[in-house]
Amino acid sequence: MTRIRDVVQEALTTGYLTLDAENKLRRLLTTRYDIEDLNAFMKLQEAAMMGEVKQEARERCGIK
Repeated sequence: MTRIRDVVQEALTTGYLTLDAENKLRRLLTTRYDIEDLNAFMKLQEAAMMGEVKQEARERCGIK
């Protein structure tokens, strides 16, 4: 089973969060997860806010 930290690592490595990855995160966040996954998710949020990770969903909507 995929873990939140795995999805986050992929996004941080590529600098891009795909729609598929975003949907996986939504699904995974509705299940039980540990502190490492929570920390990874917070790191992804920070990277997105800092512009280090771009989001496909925002690009499709024209949001920067």
